[in-house]
Amino acid sequence: MRRYVDPYPFDPEEEVPLTPEQERLYTASQWRLVWMRFRRHKLAVVSLVVLALLYASIVVTEVLAPYTLDSRHSSHVYAPPQPVHLFHEGAFVGPFVYPLAFELNMETMQREYTVDRSEPQRLRWFCRGEPYRFWGTFEADWHLFCPPEDGTAFLLGTDRLGRDMLSRILHGARISLTIGLFGVAVSFVLGVTLGGLAGYVGGLVDGVIQRTIEIIRSFPVIPLWMALSAALPVSWDPLWIYFGITIILGLVDWPGLARAVRGRILSLREEDFAQAAIFMGARPRRVIGRHLIPSFASHLIASVTLAIPTMILGETALSFLGLGLRPPITSWGVLLTEAQNINAVALYPWLMLPVVPVILVVLAFNFVGDGLRDAADPYS
Repeated sequence: MRRYVDPYPFDPEEEVPLTPEQERLYTASQWRLVWMRFRRHKLAVVSLVVLALLYASIVVTEVLAPYTLDSRHSSHVYAPPQPVHLFHEGAFVGPFVYPLAFELNMETMQREYTVDRSEPQRLRWFCRGEPYRFWGTFEADWHLFCPPEDGTAFLLGTDRLGRDMLSRILHGARISLTIGLFGVAVSFVLGVTLGGLAGYVGGLVDGVIQRTIEIIRSFPVIPLWMALSAALPVSWDPLWIYFGITIILGLVDWPGLARAVRGRILSLREEDFAQAAIFMGARPRRVIGRHLIPSFASHLIASVTLAIPTMILGETALSFLGLGLRPPITSWGVLLTEAQNINAVALYPWLMLPVVPVILVVLAFNFVGDGLRDAADPYS
């Protein structure tokens, strides 16, 4: 067997030119590397876009909703959804709906709706409709789309008071989506602070915090939520009830994050960079906040992302049971209280539609959390 050897001498100091892709990879920061790995998770990227759109929508809820939150239509109680059509008798008309007509069945005493397909009613876009107070500050009447003139546009049907379900779901998103963020903020502050102290100080402080965590985690979550929510005074303003539920969700959820932070700090406090900071006279607060926590911040972000769906489901469950938010505050859980009557659900299944955005948001957060967890893992 012949072997061929390069006759030219090897120069160890010779600089090998890097390709632009290699140079971009070698000079990238830690967060840049996490983002590059996250983009490979296509489902997580799509979920992140969906969540971004949902959270952007709560800023302009009044504009997106065709009706106001409490707009009632007594002539269209329990009206079925009016689907949007584009073609009428083979001709393109544009987005339109068919009007509904109802008759009262004297035998069953129920409204029976029929679709009048003889005259399509076109939807109006970027129009003036029902007036509202934008974020409760100033009067406005601009809507993305409006019902036809002298017509209706109940795309997801109406409830027992004739209120548009689509508009109420859009308004409920503002509460259900933000309560998860505020609840996680409370949980994050408590978990990082107490977990950091337990892992760094140790001794008696660690023992007290660990026993407190064990006591809290020994209670079933749902009964504990119910007990704390029932303790809120009924006479409180709905806004205070909102903040009360947020604090309750944060107080119940922090032990898991605290234990994760404690474990990570226990494994990192003996590392050279942490010991160097201690020898240079850095205080414990600076060592924890400036050196230890940033070293696993990406894992914290992934944990927080996975905790938000738990907060949303907790609020939905409490409101569904009548122990959480109460009208006039509207959330997805409050809307689902209409579906407690099985007879109403059997006759009017569109009352269950608020559960669809709940499922969508929970799945999106879980996919984003999985993507962040994989991206933050240096061995992935």
